[in-house]
Amino acid sequence: MPASAKKTRRVAVLADSDTRWKWGALTANRIAPEDSDIRLDGYLLRGRATPTARQLQEVGVHADSLNEVTAVEFLRTMAKEQYDVLVLALVGGGVQAMLHGLKRVWEGRSDRPVVVTGYVGVVYEKLADGLLLRHGADLVLANSRQDAERFRAVYEGVGADASSVTEVALPFLGGEPYTGEHDPYTVVFAAQPSVPDNRKDRTYLLNRLIQHARKHPEREVLLKLRSKPGEHTTHIEELPYQKLVQRLEPPANFKLVYGNMGEVLDRTDLMVTISSTAALESLHRRIPTVVLTDLGVREVLGNHHFVGSGCLASWDQLDEGHRPTPDEEWVSRQGVCADGTYGTAFDPARERIAKLLRQPGGLPALTPYYTPATAPGYLPGILARHHLGPDGSPLPGAPAHDREPGPVRQIVRRAARGAYRHGVQRVAPVIRRMGEL
Repeated sequence: MPASAKKTRRVAVLADSDTRWKWGALTANRIAPEDSDIRLDGYLLRGRATPTARQLQEVGVHADSLNEVTAVEFLRTMAKEQYDVLVLALVGGGVQAMLHGLKRVWEGRSDRPVVVTGYVGVVYEKLADGLLLRHGADLVLANSRQDAERFRAVYEGVGADASSVTEVALPFLGGEPYTGEHDPYTVVFAAQPSVPDNRKDRTYLLNRLIQHARKHPEREVLLKLRSKPGEHTTHIEELPYQKLVQRLEPPANFKLVYGNMGEVLDRTDLMVTISSTAALESLHRRIPTVVLTDLGVREVLGNHHFVGSGCLASWDQLDEGHRPTPDEEWVSRQGVCADGTYGTAFDPARERIAKLLRQPGGLPALTPYYTPATAPGYLPGILARHHLGPDGSPLPGAPAHDREPGPVRQIVRRAARGAYRHGVQRVAPVIRRMGEL
């Protein structure tokens, strides 16, 4: 179709971290109709994990505009701007706060956007809590058949409308299928910011990775890192591997790498992780994938999600040459689409959005499950974290609720966020160690 004949669809994405920006922006592109152009406006919710310029560049997703905002500033913008679709790529509490705030600013409007939300990756904890905080969006995306079934069961179990649950797949899957070993054979360990969460276990994993490199000098062993010291991701990282490795003397075939995960997977022969979503990206491309059992198979690690996958193994087994074989039925239930069906995985979401946009009379008001009547002891606290009252309106004294931020205030915000990150990564661990003396 000629470019001039295509309809431009305006989409906004509100994200609170680098990984959620990646998920939200890629989802926005996946759910856009194939016969339309997309104008993507990105909004980054100000907080501890607001991504840096380097992190945004690493994600590799283009936006037509990108602005850093508070919750109140974003709601003020949504009251004025016209969008077709709004993707809320936030933690559950953030989604709930925005749903109530948007309900207020869109009161009386039938031409509001279709509101979409979901999860960045594997849902292995706080299933009911996270889902009910997301209830009220027009589409709650489930990244797999298994998640779609679980999501509907939770909503129906509390008497909430489950029609918003829409099965899709992880939006960042792709790349060429694995065809055989590279030269050199490359082992990649995908690090996670908060799993494991203590020095002893992180040092253990780092030592085993280095030992593997020494045991196999003909291999290239890569430690794939999510962020540089001082940067934050979706989860706080108090003990960056970059700092732990400074005390060791790794061999020449051991390297730290950053960058886009897809590009790293292009040269990977064996993907190793505790429970990173990178395992699903790897399985999608049929790269040999291992979920480590060295620290146990535990809910706190998230690797319990991979029970039945056929991918569980230990470093001892890997050192001896073990290569797990994934269970095909398990893989097919996880939204991995290694069978070639990925191209149609987002069709149900596209069709639902198109139907909602064509709905006679426009869209009804947002109706979250949580209200001041159903959760009077919980909801006000969720909203207050974003400086919103129980009715979704700005609380007295909310930052910039009545004016645009000036240059001085923007500088102060950046300085405050830097001080917070310094406190989390430098000061807090010291205080914690002192408390253990």
